[in-house]
Amino acid sequence: MKKYVLSTKLIPIILAGISAALFGLATPISKILLDSSNPFLLAGLLYLGASIGLLPKVILKKELFFILKLNNSNLKRLLGAIILGGIIGPILILIGLKYSSASSVSLWLNFELIATAVLGFLFFKDYLGKKGWIGVFIALTSGIILTINEGHSGVISSSLIIAACICWGFDNHFTALIDGISATQSTFLKGLFAGIINTIIGISISNISISTNFIIYSLILGSIFYGISIVLYIISAQKLGAIRSQIIFSSAPFFGVIFSMLLLSESITILQMISFVLLLISISLMTYDRHEHFHEHFEIEHTHYHHHDDMHHEHNHTNKVLNHEHLHNHINEIHSHPHWPDLHHRHDHK
Repeated sequence: MKKYVLSTKLIPIILAGISAALFGLATPISKILLDSSNPFLLAGLLYLGASIGLLPKVILKKELFFILKLNNSNLKRLLGAIILGGIIGPILILIGLKYSSASSVSLWLNFELIATAVLGFLFFKDYLGKKGWIGVFIALTSGIILTINEGHSGVISSSLIIAACICWGFDNHFTALIDGISATQSTFLKGLFAGIINTIIGISISNISISTNFIIYSLILGSIFYGISIVLYIISAQKLGAIRSQIIFSSAPFFGVIFSMLLLSESITILQMISFVLLLISISLMTYDRHEHFHEHFEIEHTHYHHHDDMHHEHNHTNKVLNHEHLHNHINEIHSHPHWPDLHHRHDHK
């Protein structure tokens, strides 16, 4: 049983960590780019960059009309992810960056963990135990400390960041449950539609000339630090559940603070250090929060990233790659093992 837990969780945990590092670096760089643009235009170009960066892989799959494969449930989840996670969320956080330091905004992003946890409990059957809720409370305390540290501007900025985190909380659960298309395809569509809409709005309200260098830098930033980061996060969330993946992704603000020091010469205050420690405690508590009980799996056919060492993917095919993605079928079965709320374990708890 221990072998099962380690083998099935290690890879998505690593992927979530890489995703966090990439996104953490994007915050201070975005702060620099905001001096030459407005939040709408920058958000649009970042997501267009993400879509452009993934286009070659989408073309190689030879499935340019893969959106037609989605059923109504997955189509609604994708639409929610695009609107809340791709359009509204990025705009709110980039506006918030104008009112506060990049390092504090990076740490405030941990409110996304709280939003994901609460929304998961209320709407998405994403289980959270006693240790998990203590971790959420500690993370909330950490965010309050940061707000005090920033003063009046911190209240404005933190309000915007909290609103963005609620949007991304919904987005996290929507993307974790999309199983009709691959993580790459989901991110490509999200980047394409969110990028086009925000870019059009940004250009229409811009009162300054937009340089070619700014466009190029924004697209490159979006391609590397948004596109790849989002794909890795979705893969992780489908395996660990949105809340657990968000626990690991909570390390992104720490990377943001470090990169803010290196790129923007921003200093770290004592309150930020205290907040940092509290967040580490919160992440540790939530990481060890899991459970085991008898549960039933209904027959289903879907697509997602998986391998054949997790008790749920024992189908046969000629693909010798350990971790891969394709359409596959699950039979109905009842069993018990330690688990987290991944794609196969979204059920009610008593």
